[in-house]
Amino acid sequence: MAIEVAPLPVPPTADAEKLKDFGREVKGVNPGTLSPEEFKEVHDLLYKYGALLFRDADLTPEQQYALTKAFDPSSESYGHGNNKTGGEKKSILHPDLKTIPRVPQVQLIGNGNVYNHEGLAEAMLKHPSHTTFHKTRVSPEDEAKGYTRFYRWHIDAALYDLSPPKVTTLYGVKVPQGQHQTVRYDDGTGDELEVPLGTTAFVDGRNMFNILPPELKSLAVRTKVKYAPHPYVWMAPAHALPTGLGIMTEGLELPYDELPPWEESKLKVLPMLWKNPVTGELHFQVHPCGASQLLIDPLPEGATRDGALFPDGAHLKDLKEVRELLYKMQRPAIAPKFVYPHDWKEKDLVLFHNRGVLHTVVGAFTQDQVRAFHQCNLAASDDPTGPTAEDVKKWA
Repeated sequence: MAIEVAPLPVPPTADAEKLKDFGREVKGVNPGTLSPEEFKEVHDLLYKYGALLFRDADLTPEQQYALTKAFDPSSESYGHGNNKTGGEKKSILHPDLKTIPRVPQVQLIGNGNVYNHEGLAEAMLKHPSHTTFHKTRVSPEDEAKGYTRFYRWHIDAALYDLSPPKVTTLYGVKVPQGQHQTVRYDDGTGDELEVPLGTTAFVDGRNMFNILPPELKSLAVRTKVKYAPHPYVWMAPAHALPTGLGIMTEGLELPYDELPPWEESKLKVLPMLWKNPVTGELHFQVHPCGASQLLIDPLPEGATRDGALFPDGAHLKDLKEVRELLYKMQRPAIAPKFVYPHDWKEKDLVLFHNRGVLHTVVGAFTQDQVRAFHQCNLAASDDPTGPTAEDVKKWA
């Protein structure tokens, strides 16, 4: 059977026009046994649409690893270093990851106690919740009524030493069903979003760039982001904003001299915009929680200076200024009308272009709601490519 492609169901909360080119369901092939020709088609579909869904997929951890690796054959280790960073007990990732013993590139994530699973006699899983990471929280009374928040908008990446993975694969092994929840943004806008229980929410980095006003497009195309060393350890004592889109600046980050050993040469300085290798489009790809500095190039020769921000370039080191500018640029794209919240079913396999979308865990489970997912992403063989000189000339 030939590969068939169908649009993902757009939730009624979303702007169908803005999401028409995001996400596709792929039918007619087994993702665990793709032929080279089928894989090439899937590869190009992923970069074109940002996320692919395979329903009722039977997928072993070995097959999931092989599929993920096929997008970047030189990649080998889990995106955070086969749990090297996550295993650091000070890291905010530490409670969320359990490694499949025989395939260490595949992680078991979820909620509740899972027994005799893929070589793990017992795994106590904890679904990340905003209640432990945000500065404020939804009250227990409102939580009981079904209100919740986005946890942390992010890219899957160590953001230190290792290059950001190109693709993440998520496979739903056990998916609890329950009442929908309502995400509150709690940022003064009144924004809310109804979501399925335990959804993974996605936004398209192309849209995040495309909806910016001209002066912010000019800034984005000229800017690189410098990330903190061991950012998940660095940010662990800090608190997130209520939208999950970045950190409050309270001076709570771990001082650099208290972090695990680090080297300046291994710090990540990445473009604000990442270029899609298939479509050539620009995706706004910044992990707002880990960013520490912004390096802005001056306007190119001949560009108009009218209304331009930092026309002569700048190196922003003030954490509050960096975070406020990033929030101004990223917040419009997580408005309810731009969010795709996936409604998980058991045996769903979702592939997403980790260099083209931002995503977040959402909601909360009770201890008896058991959820088990297999996640795989691999530290890439190279760093993302930024805008070309032609892109800078066009947008600056």
